[in-house]
Amino acid sequence: MKPIWIVDDDQSIRFVLEKALLREDLPTRSFTNTREVLAALEAAADDELQGPQVLVSDIRMPGGSGLDLLDKIKAKHPGLPVIIMTAFSDLDSAVSAFQGGAFEYLPKPFDLPRAVELIRRAVDESQREEVAEERMAATPEMLGQAPAMQDVFRAIGRLSQSNVTVLITGESGSGKELVARALHKHSPRANGPFVAINTAAIPKDLLESELFGHERGAFTGAQTMRRGRFEQAEGGTLFLDEIGDMPFDLQTRLLRVLSDGHFYRVGGHNSVKANVRVIAATHQDLELRVKQGGFREDLFHRLNVIRLRLPALRERSEDVPALTRHFLQQSAKQLGVEPKRISDAALAQLASFNFPGNVRQLENICHWLTVMAPAQLIEAKDLPPEVMANLPVELALAPTATSAPAVAEHDSATPMPLGGATSTGAPAVPSAAPASAATAPVSTASWESGLELEAQSMLAAGRTDVWDALSRRFESRLILTALANTRGRRIEAAQKLGIGRNTITRKIQELGLE
Repeated sequence: MKPIWIVDDDQSIRFVLEKALLREDLPTRSFTNTREVLAALEAAADDELQGPQVLVSDIRMPGGSGLDLLDKIKAKHPGLPVIIMTAFSDLDSAVSAFQGGAFEYLPKPFDLPRAVELIRRAVDESQREEVAEERMAATPEMLGQAPAMQDVFRAIGRLSQSNVTVLITGESGSGKELVARALHKHSPRANGPFVAINTAAIPKDLLESELFGHERGAFTGAQTMRRGRFEQAEGGTLFLDEIGDMPFDLQTRLLRVLSDGHFYRVGGHNSVKANVRVIAATHQDLELRVKQGGFREDLFHRLNVIRLRLPALRERSEDVPALTRHFLQQSAKQLGVEPKRISDAALAQLASFNFPGNVRQLENICHWLTVMAPAQLIEAKDLPPEVMANLPVELALAPTATSAPAVAEHDSATPMPLGGATSTGAPAVPSAAPASAATAPVSTASWESGLELEAQSMLAAGRTDVWDALSRRFESRLILTALANTRGRRIEAAQKLGIGRNTITRKIQELGLE
């Protein structure tokens, strides 16, 4: 693993962090000022293994601040997690750090175990980004044999030598960013940066600065000049996702950039030239938004030079088998396990599913199956609850040693039906539920009612361990689902569940989930 770079003019801080990280088998390299770091980054430019995995920097040092360093690093290494430390725990410093793209903000004096845990999280994030980059380089950009997808591929080919503005439309999760990346990769700007921003995910007050940058002192917390996404994408492509949600006043500024290729940083007085190709995407009907007065008509026509419509996954169900096998391979590689196979019956069930979340939902289902499916061959009964809800009632209710009956009303992030076996393989209690339970329609049963019916069944059977048995099964499902959601990262799973890391470790041991 690459080393953790520590930048601080205080020798005692460097020494303490070095020793603590070495105890965690994390290699380190230390610097006393920003000039040394920038020189080392320049020297490591030709050898990625010599660069940092994570950079931890003080905010105030002789010869340059940590915020200046953060801005320069993010311009050349946008995926590198940077943790900013400071003894000056004020709001301005925190805001500036986060606006500059810092991974986290660590006030001094800090709790050493918390600092190490934070650095470990940053390492996980960095390694996850590296895996994602490797995966993108090693696997096909996009898969699809359906006629609608072949039309998209042909359009990308025709646009390969063009710098024209493109508007990509399609439902959420259908892969609009993948299309944008493909357009960039096969364009004359392929050697330039590809910068993506979701305009709906950034608060209105920050979006202008995020897009166009700001000058020092432009607002409270703007302690340094910051380059926006337009400048970061210089010579390359800027992808504006969910453009239909952009605030109306910012649409005016965007139109001006697209019209004359110039813009001003927030608080700035000097025009900046933008050499950027813009690709925009939206799941909304922009013509309708224009009629409703929520989107500028002139901006719509400026963006709508070439329009690519990306089909929903339900419109190309013939692609589901190939995509499923592809995502199962990807998920297994990420987790370091043997790829699972999937039966024809399970593939047929997936292909008949509506996929409201499109390709992104299928990818998440494959991650879920990699973690949760009990055997190497995935059967139809192993599919998650949202897909199982489409199964015939007899199959959905069939008791097995590894699966639970499906319910239709559920939270897809916490799929934990309780009517079947425990996740550790204990067989389900034979059904002794009242007649009303046997005739209750699956489509209207919530997980709470499933729990109630299971408790009734166990009580009717004379069991005296109902509390312990159901609690263990509930906790097992909850923890396994959280681990599936975080790709096996325990600390992150504990945070999402609202419990401590020691608690999740103890529960995993107690419940036999190792």
